[in-house]
Amino acid sequence: MTKKNEKCYIGIDVAKASLDVFVSLSKQWLQFENNTNGIKKIVKKFKSYSKLLIVMESTAGYEKTLAQELAKATLPTVVANPRNVRDFAKSLGILAKTDRLDAKVIALYAEKVQPEPNVVYDENQTKLAEYSARRRQLVDMIIAEKNRLDKVSKEMQKLIKQIIKILEKELEKINKIIADLINKNSEYKRKSELLQTIKGIGAVTAAGMIAELPELGNLSAKEISALAGLAPLNRDSGTMRGKRKIWGGRASVRCRLYMATLVATSWNTKIKDFYCKLCKAGKLKMVALTACMHKLLIIMKSMVKHKKPWGVKA
Repeated sequence: MTKKNEKCYIGIDVAKASLDVFVSLSKQWLQFENNTNGIKKIVKKFKSYSKLLIVMESTAGYEKTLAQELAKATLPTVVANPRNVRDFAKSLGILAKTDRLDAKVIALYAEKVQPEPNVVYDENQTKLAEYSARRRQLVDMIIAEKNRLDKVSKEMQKLIKQIIKILEKELEKINKIIADLINKNSEYKRKSELLQTIKGIGAVTAAGMIAELPELGNLSAKEISALAGLAPLNRDSGTMRGKRKIWGGRASVRCRLYMATLVATSWNTKIKDFYCKLCKAGKLKMVALTACMHKLLIIMKSMVKHKKPWGVKA
């Protein structure tokens, strides 16, 4: 058996300008530029391997183009949580950090942990997620500018209002593009229509869930909860029973669910009753609200999976 027929684990340390690569089979370090030309070279080099797993960390978005191009070339690719990789390195007593060492640690993580490939090439999904992220940025900028209005002179207020108008026009354009992307895709349109049958979920929230949680309907309740960061984690040791807490997951998804749940606790009878029941049982309001977010997410998952609108049993 030749080496290229053996399972090869490839760790890639991603930086803004460079890509440091460690190849487990040859124990070789390689470096490429983090641009179109460099990514093409990586794809070409590893395309001939019959068995491989490529792992990189999530790095402020600098890994996205590489991950998508690898997935497009049907190369099994994982974008791992940096915390998991760092904890793995610490467990081995590796405390130092350099680009080359990080690439080797990531390759070793791939070999020992065997994470499942989690990058799927989907041009429509990539585009929708990108516009959804841009929409969040514009909303944040508009809020920031509005918060400055009461702290400055009237002259400065006029300048700020001009910026707000420009940002709001851009937001309108993005909203239209997102709506068009959803309406032109039958699967997205079906999901959007189903989610909007829930009181508390509008077109914007539905679009955000489709863009930022494409796994909705395809994973188990436990898996989708963990992905959204709404799975309560135990903190027990011996006879001590710590408070269950949520952390990690996709913050943007939790933010959308939080706002939708706030509305639902007032207007959605099922969620409102559940919220009131928890509060009467002595739960803190934030704890009760988080439980409602989790419940709403699981209901959404079931609706999308079984293609049933709100109120119709699967």
